[in-house]
Amino acid sequence: MDKLPKDPIADHPQDAHQSLDPEDWSAFRQQSHRMLDDMLDFVEHLRERPVWQPIPQTSRAKFQVTLPQQGQSLESAHETFMQDILPYGPGNSHPGFMGWVQGGGTPVGMLADMLAAGLNANVGGRDQMPVEVERQIVRWMRELFVFPETASGVFVTGTSMANLMAVLVARTVALGKSVRQQGLREFAMQLTAYTSVEAHGCVAQAMDLAGFGTAALRRIPSNDLFEMDTQALEAAIEADRAAGFQPFFIAGTAGSVDVGAVDPLNKIADIAARQNCWFHVDGAFGALGMMSPKVAPLLQGIQRADSIAFDFHKWGQVQYDAGFLLVRDAAQHMDAFAAPVAYLRRESRGLAGGSPWPCDFGPDLSRGFRALKTWFTLQVYGTEKLGNIISQTCDLAQYLVQQISQHSSLELVAPVALNVVCFRYLGETKYNSSQRNLDDLNRDIVADLHESGIAVPSTTTVRGQLAIRVAIVNHRTHRGDLDAMLNAVIAVGKTRTDQATE
Repeated sequence: MDKLPKDPIADHPQDAHQSLDPEDWSAFRQQSHRMLDDMLDFVEHLRERPVWQPIPQTSRAKFQVTLPQQGQSLESAHETFMQDILPYGPGNSHPGFMGWVQGGGTPVGMLADMLAAGLNANVGGRDQMPVEVERQIVRWMRELFVFPETASGVFVTGTSMANLMAVLVARTVALGKSVRQQGLREFAMQLTAYTSVEAHGCVAQAMDLAGFGTAALRRIPSNDLFEMDTQALEAAIEADRAAGFQPFFIAGTAGSVDVGAVDPLNKIADIAARQNCWFHVDGAFGALGMMSPKVAPLLQGIQRADSIAFDFHKWGQVQYDAGFLLVRDAAQHMDAFAAPVAYLRRESRGLAGGSPWPCDFGPDLSRGFRALKTWFTLQVYGTEKLGNIISQTCDLAQYLVQQISQHSSLELVAPVALNVVCFRYLGETKYNSSQRNLDDLNRDIVADLHESGIAVPSTTTVRGQLAIRVAIVNHRTHRGDLDAMLNAVIAVGKTRTDQATE
C-alpha cells in the first residue's frame, strides 16, 4: 500500500476551510492545564467545601438564556463553570455525602475520562483497541464472579438499563427469537416474573418497558432481615403455574435499595433451577462486594446466576457512568439483541472486522469508552485495595450503629447487613410525639443537614416509618464524617423539638 503524503493539504493552501481546533495550540494548552489544575484542586480540597449548597438564582439565570449564535472564549466558559456549576453539584464526591448509593470517583478515573474523551472512540463495534479493553473487563468479571468462558458482558449506563436487558434476554430464552419479530401478542401463555418487595423500582420498570406490564411482576414478601422469603417465592410460582401462567424470571437482590439487604441467593438459585426460570441478580452496588473477603461470603450463590447487573460507579468508585450486564451464555445474550444490517456489515479484515461487536449485546450502537476509566481503576488500584475500601464502608456502618445505640434520642430501625444504616431521631423522651410528627421532624432534620453543608443523608420508609438513611459508599468517608453527621442530627433535632414546644 502506498504511504500517505506527508502533508495531504499542501496542494490546497487557499481552501476556505473551517475547523473547530484552536488557532493557537500553545494558548489552548495553557488554558487546558489551568482547567485540569482547577479540577485537581477541587478534588484535593473537597473537605473544605460544603457537601451541597442551594443554587442562587443568579447562577440559575445564566442557564436560562437563548441559544448562542456567536461563540465565546474558552476562558470565559471555564470561568462560568468555576463560578456557577462546580460549587453547586450533587456532592457525591464529598466524604459527607451519604444519602444515596453513589461512588465518590477517583483522580485516576477523572484522568482516564479525559483520555477517553480525547480519543473520542465510538465503542459500538469494529476492530479497534477500545473494544479489546471492554473485552478485557468482561474476562475480569468472568473471573470475579466465577462465570464460564461462554459468558458475555457489556457496558451500559447503569443497573436500571442492565436489569431491563436481562429481562429481554430471559424473554427471548423463554419464547424464542421469534418474539423479537412477532411480539408478545403472538404467545398465548402469559409470562410472570418474581422479585422481593425490597427490590429496586427499576425491576418493575423493566417489566413495563419489556412489554409485560408491572402486573406480571410478583412482589414476594421479605423476612425480618428484609431478605426475600423463599418459601413465599416458591408458593407464588406454584400458584401461577396452577392458574395457567408461565413463570420465567426471578430477580434476587444483592444490596437492597432501602436497607442494603442481600437475598438468599443460593436458595433462589435452587428454586430457579427447579422451576426452569431465569435467575437474575440485581447487584447494583452489592455485587462488587465479591472483591471484599468480608462481603463475598454474603453473596454465595451469585456465581450461579444466569445474569448479573451492577454498577462500577458505586462501590467500584469509577466515575459516572459505568453500569454493566454480565450474562452466563453469550449466545443467548446475542439472540436478544444482535441485528445484522447492511450498514453494519462485518468483514474479515480492515476496521469492519472484529466481530462480534459490543452492539450485538445491547441496544446501543453509539457507545462511549466507559471501559477505559474502569480499566484504569482496576489496573491502578487492584481488587485487593478496592475490596478493602468496600470492607471499610461496612466497618463504618457498624461504627455508626454503635454510636446510634449510645444516644437515647436515636433509634435504629433496620438491621445492617452491609453499608446502609437506617435510623431516626426520637427526641430526648422516646415516642413523645405522634408517628406523623416524628416523620415530619426527621424529614426536616435531613433537609436542614443538606442546607447546612455538613452532611447529605437521605430519607426512606422502613416498616411504615420515615427513616434517615445513611449509605456509606465514598472511599473518602471516615469516622469523623459520621460523627459530624450524627452530632448535627441530634443538634438540629433538639433545636426543632425545642422550637415546637415553646
